[in-house]
Amino acid sequence: MDLRSTLRGVTTPLVTPYDGEAIDEAALEGLIDHVQDGGVDAVFPCGTTGEFPSMTPAEQRRVTEFTVEAADVPVIAGAARTSVEETVEAIDAAADAGADAVAIVPPYFIAANAPEGNRRVFESVLDRASLPVLLYNIPQCTGGRIEPETVAAVADHDRALGLKDSSGDLEYFSAVLRETPEEFLCLQGYDALLVASMRMGGDGGVNALSNAVPEVFREAVDRVDDERGRELQLEAIAPLFEACTDYGFAPAAKSGLVHRGVIPTDDVRPPLVPAPDDAPIGEQVDRTLAVADRS
Repeated sequence: MDLRSTLRGVTTPLVTPYDGEAIDEAALEGLIDHVQDGGVDAVFPCGTTGEFPSMTPAEQRRVTEFTVEAADVPVIAGAARTSVEETVEAIDAAADAGADAVAIVPPYFIAANAPEGNRRVFESVLDRASLPVLLYNIPQCTGGRIEPETVAAVADHDRALGLKDSSGDLEYFSAVLRETPEEFLCLQGYDALLVASMRMGGDGGVNALSNAVPEVFREAVDRVDDERGRELQLEAIAPLFEACTDYGFAPAAKSGLVHRGVIPTDDVRPPLVPAPDDAPIGEQVDRTLAVADRS
């Protein structure tokens, strides 16, 4: 399998379905079937949308293992930790569970990290990583971005697969594209910028709302260079993204999935709360699918 080629498309950062506080594996299997039927190229359990901070390491390993068993596409497992040792342990656990790659973030409690500090962390992890590694830039959660020069400094490492950028900063994404080798994947994690970033040379997306409407993201990526791709971004994906921003993307994606009958509940773990009943998410999912049906 050529993982780099496979990830040049649509990757779904899976929600973790719950029944109350318990992980609902039957619902997770149904979700995986749903996104695969929608044409996604890979799945990503235990990421931000998967509520990894609210899960134990044992739960994360089990969800990764179950996803590997249920999926017919590559699996990128979340392995975000705050120390080098714990990150390496999480990568090894993902490898043991059968994942194809992992995603890591910079240490996220000591938020004023100097670029040199983050580079040292990434180099230490990459030197010991048992799987290919996707760097994950999400400054709104980690307290600071991975500077483009830091990404460039590690991009040639044998274990460096690419970057998922969820900053929402297109200038930053452009800088990473300019400063990294062509084989280093640049994946857009901010749904509202998917088509724009790909027209700039980005390789694909890792998008929370592809849980709910995978077929729309599939077509947007496939038609990125023509007018249909622009239409889907502006009239289908962007309005759905805007409708979800006030609720958090794990609750919003789960609300959309319940609306479509894919999972039975929109239960989340604290500190998240479900989207309110009067949130316009279901209505916007219907509008998004109506745009997609105009093809």
